[in-house]
This record gives sequence, structure tokens and C-alpha cells, in this order.
Amino acid sequence: MYQDFAAELAWASLHMPRTNAAVAALTDLSQVRLACNMHLDLKMAPLVAGLLDKGAKVFLTTCNPTTVQDDVVAYLVSKGAEAHAWRDMSEQDWSDSFDKALAWGPTHLCEMGADLTTRLHQSEQGPAIIAGLEATGSGISRLGGVSPRYPIFNWDDLPVKEGLHNRHMVGLTAWHTFFQTTHLTLHEKTVIVIGYGLVGQGVAASAKAYGAQVQVAELDPARALQAKYDGWPVVDLAEAVKGADVIATATGAKGVLSERHLAVMKDGAFILNVGHVAQEIDVPFLKKHPHSQPMPHVNAYALPGRTLYLLADGSMFNLTAGYGDSLNAFDVTLAVMASGIGHIVGAGQQAEPGLYLLPESAWKAVL
Repeated sequence: MYQDFAAELAWASLHMPRTNAAVAALTDLSQVRLACNMHLDLKMAPLVAGLLDKGAKVFLTTCNPTTVQDDVVAYLVSKGAEAHAWRDMSEQDWSDSFDKALAWGPTHLCEMGADLTTRLHQSEQGPAIIAGLEATGSGISRLGGVSPRYPIFNWDDLPVKEGLHNRHMVGLTAWHTFFQTTHLTLHEKTVIVIGYGLVGQGVAASAKAYGAQVQVAELDPARALQAKYDGWPVVDLAEAVKGADVIATATGAKGVLSERHLAVMKDGAFILNVGHVAQEIDVPFLKKHPHSQPMPHVNAYALPGRTLYLLADGSMFNLTAGYGDSLNAFDVTLAVMASGIGHIVGAGQQAEPGLYLLPESAWKAVL
């Protein structure tokens, strides 16, 4: 098992030259205590190992228990990291991990989803954080309800993150994972994409490229208009779900596919989520019904007169059941992340408390 992991890690590192260069450019990090709340899959290992080699102290938590690779965590702990994260950890253990990370006394935060920052700001006490990074749209939304005590740099809205990862990779890898998981294609299938942000745009475009008949459900009038201009039928979700073969949620919000939608879906429909938030689908409603697992990452729920197939328990499908971004595409994303860490331990920590877009000077050199 370890030999297989070592070979995979070597392969990943070989195909992530931008990340390797960005980490090499970092200065001595021996005074940095970095708490990371992020996906802990293989692609993260070269970055975190590189930070440890630069002298950083690192504490690892996860932004999604279903995407943790335990061998990755074990490897990084063997390299000197501390961690409280494992695959499918309970809600309580996951919540406890945020408290443990903050009690560890970090000087800096690197997050995907703002769990540590929001937990910290629920109390007047806690570590004196110097600066932080946030990588997701849902995290940025959560920070809208927080008055930060330190500078936080948003790199989700960078053109290279929006245009590459959000717009192209999520949709592409979601459908690759669908094919591998179900052994089905999208031909002759009606696909509804819920949400027409950049992720939803990519999900829709990739579904069409793979033969689906695509419809878009979007509540925001401006995004709905954009979907129409892009050529998609914009539908009322409550009616459209009745004829959908596949429904993909891509909003980053909670409860967008509710009991009233699930109760009227057609027999044999597939449901998947590619948003950061695992609660986009009303999974508790489905779990009230008899269910089985005909294939890995496929749960069949027997509702009256129909069977619905929920993929990856409603968690981020492309990374829970699949590999997520390709190495070469994520290499760009991770290199920007490494450069962002360089910024928050350097010039960025001089900024006043608040939320900022990561400046071009901190990331353009890695492209």
C-alpha cells in the first residue's frame, strides 16, 4: 500500500512543476504556525510537504470529511504535520477538529470554506491570527457575516481560479466521475444544472459536450438571463425535476434540492452535488426511505413508486467519488495557493483587518 502511495505521490509531483517552483520560492517559514482547513487528497501532499520542508509548523483539518485520503494524512504526519482528520469522520469529530486547530495556536490560516475563521469569531478569545487565505465562494459568502480581526485574502475570485478550476475543471471531472461510477453516459438523458455561477456554467457545458440535453435552474435574474444568452433553456425547478434523468446541484447553498423536489422526481433519476456545501440536497429526507448500495458511491432510495439514485451521499461528487481536478490543471491552482501563503506570511500581514482580493503581485509570477 505504501509503495503504491509513494509511486502516486512521485507521479503527482512530477506533473506539478508550477507548485514545486512556487514552494521553492518561499522563504524560511520556521516562525510560521499554519492551520489548514482543506481537502486532504493526494494533490495537496506536494504543497504541504513543501511547507514542512521550509520549516513551517502545520496543523491539518479538512473542509470535507468525505474527501480525505487517510494515506495522505498519514504521510504528512510522518513528515511532521499535526492533524485531526480522517475519511468519513463524524460531525462531532469534524467540529472538534476546528477547536483543536485553534487551540494549537496558529499564526496563520489557509482555508477552504472559512470554518476556522467563523469558529474563531464566535468567541472573543482565541489565537492572535496574523493573516489568512480563503479559497472558496461559499467561504467568502460566510465571511460576509464576519468582521475579521486580521487580513484575509480571497483567491477564489482570481481570474485564474474562476476561469480554470471553477469554470472548466469541476464540470469536466464531475461527468468523468459519473461515467466511472455508474458505467453510464449522458446520451439520451435530460440533465438539470441547478445554479449558473462559474461552476454551473462548466457543468452545463461539459454535460452538453458529452451528449446530454441540458436545462438550467437559476433564481438570480442576471444569471438566468446569462444562461439564456448562452443558449440554455432556463426552467422552473419544481416542474422540471419531474422529467429530469440527472440533477446536478452547483450553488454552494443549503437546501436547494428539497423534499418537495425529491418527492416528484422520475423513477431512476440520478442526483449529484458539485458545490462545496454538502447540504445542497435534502439527504435526511431520502434516508427516511429504504435504501441499498448497488454500486460504490451510489445509494438507491426506494420512494413510493420510484427509485432515486444519490451519488456520494450528496457530498462533492467529483472529489468524493473521483479524483477531482487533473494534476496539470490543479498545478496552477496549487501554485497560486503556495504564492498566497507566501503573501500572508510576508507583505500581506501588514494589511489592516478585512477581506481583500489576493493582489496580482502575489500570484501572477507562478503562471
